[in-house]
Amino acid sequence: MKGIILAGGSGTRLHPLTKITNKHLLPVYDRPMIYYPLETLVEAGIEDIMLVTGGNHAGEFLKLLGNGREFGLKHLNYTYQERAGGIAEALGLTQHFAGGDKVVVMLGDNLIQDSLREAVQAFEAQPEGAKILLKAVPNPMEYGVAELQGDRIVGIEEKPRQPKSNLAVIGIYFYDAQVFDVIQTLEPSLRGELEITDVNNAYLQRGQLAHELVRGWWGDAGESIEALLRVSNLVADWRVQ
Repeated sequence: MKGIILAGGSGTRLHPLTKITNKHLLPVYDRPMIYYPLETLVEAGIEDIMLVTGGNHAGEFLKLLGNGREFGLKHLNYTYQERAGGIAEALGLTQHFAGGDKVVVMLGDNLIQDSLREAVQAFEAQPEGAKILLKAVPNPMEYGVAELQGDRIVGIEEKPRQPKSNLAVIGIYFYDAQVFDVIQTLEPSLRGELEITDVNNAYLQRGQLAHELVRGWWGDAGESIEALLRVSNLVADWRVQ
């Protein structure tokens, strides 16, 4: 399985911090934000990773991360997203890298306490389809929300006014090679982007969408200035335990 980290976007929700750098290069506690998804994937046993970035600060990732040797990688792959066209569009840029293999995709501003090793192993054994991770949150209307009947997902709604559960779809996704065919069928949303929720719903309609609940903490450090502080504090408390 290959790993993909999506680290593009303009970072407007973190202005003025992101006027001079990409948000994924901002510090979370004692290291740059982008370190965390890289460390999570490497710890899970993923050895072949591609970073998707964009904007005016893309070169700074190369300066910081180099070939990934600091993380135990033999090589770190990069590609460039020319415009902010959504998570699904960014993922579509990695088709040549995936090469028909299964992929685990992480948003570069999503941090989790749990190891992904068991989730990776379970998806490797899954014959086909996709898998998403869910986390109970106090403000589900801010996220894509999964509706469950028993232990089965029956719907995913993006930022619903009246959420049907408190289970947010977090920014870690597992896909088989079909995902790139799905992306090619998508139409831009009202905000002009290709939405990852549409990808997940396509797998759901095929009956090929598995899920798993996240036990430890999860945070979206790119959500707001307040979220950046909150996630930094979570990491700090975790590190000193």
